[in-house]
Amino acid sequence: MSITTRAYTRILARLSTLGDDRGDVPGWVLVSVMTAGLVTAIWLIADDQLTSVLDRAISSVSTP
Repeated sequence: MSITTRAYTRILARLSTLGDDRGDVPGWVLVSVMTAGLVTAIWLIADDQLTSVLDRAISSVSTP
């Protein structure tokens, strides 16, 4: 096998591995959707408590 043929074979092998990370996209979509779902669930359950905590925090900072 000549040097040119080996170099060409190596280049083709590296180019064929470039598209292998496509399968990770559904995982990131699932993580994003689940995170949004958890934030929404926590917001619905603890809306009043979160609002009161935020109001107390803002009033304690703005009052001298």
